[in-house]
Amino acid sequence: MNTFFMIVLQTQPQGSGLMSFLPLILIIVVFWLFMIRPQMKRQKELKKFRDALQKGDKIVTTGGIYGKVAEIQEYAIIMEVEGGVRLKVDKSAVIKDMTDAAPAK
Repeated sequence: MNTFFMIVLQTQPQGSGLMSFLPLILIIVVFWLFMIRPQMKRQKELKKFRDALQKGDKIVTTGGIYGKVAEIQEYAIIMEVEGGVRLKVDKSAVIKDMTDAAPAK
């Protein structure tokens, strides 16, 4: 039986090295197109949004806290929430601009 497997292995054609890596390369390209590239685009847009924040903008943090920008520092934002309470939050915690959003009914 060992000789049968040896004969079968010897008769199979040897493919080129590129053809054996082609499926792996194709998977990597598809993964980059559909996963990595859109995520990088979203991160770039979010950074641009955070850099463009101005005093008086209504914002939402990642924790779901709604407030208004009272002061902008280099890496943090002082935001004013309901009742005049001021919170210092990191700029990276701001995820959405609610300035132009319609008020809830």
